[in-house]
Amino acid sequence: MAQYEHLPIYKKMFDLTVYTEKIAQNFSRYHKYTLGAEMRNLTRGILVLLTRANSMKDKKATLLEVRDKLEELKILARLAKEVKAFSSFNSFEHFVKELVDVSRQNEGWLRSQNPPPKL
Repeated sequence: MAQYEHLPIYKKMFDLTVYTEKIAQNFSRYHKYTLGAEMRNLTRGILVLLTRANSMKDKKATLLEVRDKLEELKILARLAKEVKAFSSFNSFEHFVKELVDVSRQNEGWLRSQNPPPKL
């Protein structure tokens, strides 16, 4: 099995997963067990996909799945903001910044799987 702890995207996503666990604790009871649980499950699932992608020879399909899950997480974060599930705007802002950073790293990794042809 390939090592994955050294990957910047894994480190960033792990930090975001831990942060999600912490902020979901502060959601109201209703949102904690709906939006919070779904966000927590998604972040953990993305971590698993990243470790899987790192050990695969053809990473493209898994990285595309990561992209879809990240988009789903963005939608949930926006919804959580709108229903005021986040305890403060700062916690939402930090969450989104980290999420965007992971998305950028995923896109870079995805682009590296299909380098443009050399002329």
